[in-house]
Amino acid sequence: PYYSDDLVTLHHGDCREVDAWLTADVLVTDPPYGRNYKGHGAGWTNAGGGGGHRSTGQAVSIPNDTDTNARDEALALWGDRLAVVFGDLLIEQPPGAVQVMIYGKPRDAGILGARAGRRRDVEGIYLCGPWPTGVGGKSSVFTTGALVAGPRGLSVRNGHPHAKPLDVLEELIGLAGGTIADPFAGSGSTLIAAKRLGRKAYGVELEERYCEI
Repeated sequence: PYYSDDLVTLHHGDCREVDAWLTADVLVTDPPYGRNYKGHGAGWTNAGGGGGHRSTGQAVSIPNDTDTNARDEALALWGDRLAVVFGDLLIEQPPGAVQVMIYGKPRDAGILGARAGRRRDVEGIYLCGPWPTGVGGKSSVFTTGALVAGPRGLSVRNGHPHAKPLDVLEELIGLAGGTIADPFAGSGSTLIAAKRLGRKAYGVELEERYCEI
């Protein structure tokens, strides 16, 4: 392990070659979407909150994001078990998806690339595997109190271009019991959320700089 404590274990490597995460009970992950993401320069629009740009030294691309192979291969290893998987709604859904929920991004997100005067401020959250069915329940739209812009914005604070907010992750982790797995850990938001809830978690991250974060 790159890091380990009483609840969290993080491995540095490729999740298709590291198998410790496969011993967990529930998968909660934000994998490469397959949209060939390219960042805007060396930093993040309005990262300083003043309408300009500020370099954060973050990546301007995501490894394995040219297609959905990394996501799909990891899900194949996971098998027919409970999984919560973030994704782009315009790209093929994960294999085994049984329901799609919505992540409503921060209220200042999705400004770049807007069409028809509407921001790009939603993503899919796919439930895969044998989730129990029932009647009624809470909304499938997950919103956050976090922001994108400003020195406390998500990407600046967490050090990763696609960091997800802890409030949303904690709610998703709460959908099922047991140990959490995140084979695309990034800067560790899923692991931190699990630890805050007193849950054990295994993570794997390909890039060491994010492991260090």
